[in-house]
Amino acid sequence: MILVRIRAALPSLPPAERRIAEAILADPVTVAEWPVTKLAAHCATSTTSVVRFCRRLGYSRHQDLRLDLTRESARETFQQRGLPSVTGDISQEDSLADVVAKIARNEALAIADTAEVLDTTALAAAVSAVAAARRVDIFGVGAGAVVGLDLQQKLSRIRRTALVWPDSHSAWTSAAVLDRECVAVGISHTGTTADTIRFLRLAAAAGATTVAISNHADSEIAAVADIVLTTAARETRLRPGALGSRIAQLMVVDCLFTGVAQASYGQSIEALRQTYAAVRGNPLHD
Repeated sequence: MILVRIRAALPSLPPAERRIAEAILADPVTVAEWPVTKLAAHCATSTTSVVRFCRRLGYSRHQDLRLDLTRESARETFQQRGLPSVTGDISQEDSLADVVAKIARNEALAIADTAEVLDTTALAAAVSAVAAARRVDIFGVGAGAVVGLDLQQKLSRIRRTALVWPDSHSAWTSAAVLDRECVAVGISHTGTTADTIRFLRLAAAAGATTVAISNHADSEIAAVADIVLTTAARETRLRPGALGSRIAQLMVVDCLFTGVAQASYGQSIEALRQTYAAVRGNPLHD
């Protein structure tokens, strides 16, 4: 999924290569038809920068990138059938109907793309670690904190000891006293959130298994985690990373929770039944 890889690499690219990436993401069908000289001129850069960008993505030739862009554009066109037809970023002139349509489209695509890129081997490793853990500690900042709370609530409902920390100092002191029987989960869309990275570093130093949920597989938080669960959210100028990223992260959390619940299916179903009855205020019956 070359377009997903380009989106993931975007924050770490140097300026010239970032312009190339943005041009491709804006109109991959058209750019796929351009020779290297035209792409370089359009992006006000050199052919050397285009070649360097291709190699960064794993291509030895620009022609190979063009072929993959054509294939990927066709896949995305098929994938987007049935979604709202309004496209593009949210602008000041959009009606509320356009806003609804664009958000619905972007979030649906974030889920679909995440399903494509989520490494099921890594997911299985995370499920096994959480299922066997004595305790799971979770930390994120901003939208990541919201997702962390969702994971904590889900795990608690199936009798898993899960804690979510509201501030950095609490998270760090908790991480420092974890052990090999514990799991630490850090959530950061960009993968560069310093507080969350430190949380995982401290947890790793204490011996805990560390799990990162991030949009960028080559980010700093991914480098310090034992297991990386990657999302594929699409950013917008309005609240970059905070719209689609949250939806994509919640999908990953749902997959992780469901895997853990499956690992002890009977116990989990009974726990869910009990918690559902408790919320409804109904007495439990055998």
